[in-house]
Amino acid sequence: MTYETLDYTVRDGILTLTLNRPDNLNSFTLTMADELIAAYDRASADDEVGAIVVTGAGRAFCAGMDLSSEGNVFGLDESQQPTLRDLEERFEDPEIVRGVRDTGGQVSLAVYRCTKPVIAAINGAAVGIGATMTLPMDVRLASENARIGFVFGRLGIVPEAASTWFLPRIVGISRALEWVYSADILSAQEALDGGLVRSVVPADQLLEEAYALARKFVDGHSPVATALMRQMMYRNSAAPHPVEAHRVDSLAMFYTSVADGKEGVRAFLEKRPAEFTGRASALPPFVPWQADD
Repeated sequence: MTYETLDYTVRDGILTLTLNRPDNLNSFTLTMADELIAAYDRASADDEVGAIVVTGAGRAFCAGMDLSSEGNVFGLDESQQPTLRDLEERFEDPEIVRGVRDTGGQVSLAVYRCTKPVIAAINGAAVGIGATMTLPMDVRLASENARIGFVFGRLGIVPEAASTWFLPRIVGISRALEWVYSADILSAQEALDGGLVRSVVPADQLLEEAYALARKFVDGHSPVATALMRQMMYRNSAAPHPVEAHRVDSLAMFYTSVADGKEGVRAFLEKRPAEFTGRASALPPFVPWQADD
């Protein structure tokens, strides 16, 4: 599969997904949205991929939406007058998908449903959708050159890409509101101090650091257990009562204990590396346990 706006390269079990419009600071387009959704779904089904590192070509990560297109720059159909009922009852209607649903949010949902760990390697400017697309990713690393901004208020629009769900969970509601109210451009250090990124590293070490972290997620680990842990953490942490987590934990423990769990226990007792055979493309039958995403 070829892409116009991305580079998709798998090496040693790690997919490097590179936003590849360097002459335009990797600004976000409808084509990029479609290709990112396809790439995340492809990675979920590809058992050669153990983890994903997302970065940008050139000096930017993603400078936000490409605002140079004619008409509605967000690709929305201004002839419609959508309601919440439309978004509930016609969610998959092509007219709603293309004309009403936020493209950034569709990308975020693709990251959310992905079965592989996702690491953002933010190498430069990450503004607007360039910032919010990183929020569903599991870990964010920033180059010392990174600049991150939730600048929607300056454009007269609102945070998108389901960021009002993700951002408060990462940095807390007060800081999330401060950042979106002010629309300030944050330095890498400010993003670190606020808990948005895990670490700030020299620019020439960013990918090396991201790959090292990805290897820790992949080497010697069951792909099935990792995929389940990722979904369990996101979904269960948003459940209204811990009994919901208990239900899912019970099924996940049951199915892993009779599969890769047997090899894991044997390897532990025999003091040797485990050789797991489970595949993230073939998860237990109770997955997904919610049908609304």
